[in-house]
Amino acid sequence: MNIKPIKTDTDYRTALKEIESLMMAKADSPEGEKLDVLTTLIEVYEGKHYPIDMPDPIEAIKFEMEQQELSVNDLVPMIGRSNRVYEVLTHKRSLSLNMIRKLNQGLGISAEVLIQTSTEIHA
Repeated sequence: MNIKPIKTDTDYRTALKEIESLMMAKADSPEGEKLDVLTTLIEVYEGKHYPIDMPDPIEAIKFEMEQQELSVNDLVPMIGRSNRVYEVLTHKRSLSLNMIRKLNQGLGISAEVLIQTSTEIHA
């Protein structure tokens, strides 16, 4: 197994091509092990050079509502009365710690996403 660190964009592209050729490798074979190592190296390189920003917390809530086919009334137990839900969804009210806990448990949205300040809070 001849694997080297991924330090440049050329190394990255080479590793991606290598992974493509190994995609059908069996898990416990030498090729499968090489695939595992290369995948880990690529994940580290991408995390450092191509980070993905976390979504806005309100947009994450709206996304989950759409995915789970939820209405404003479904969020009342997590956020409060329907008028408060509308205030949160229109960026007029920030999430409280209690709301964040309940949304995390009820919708499965990461607390790390929910605790961020929304980019669109209006007074």
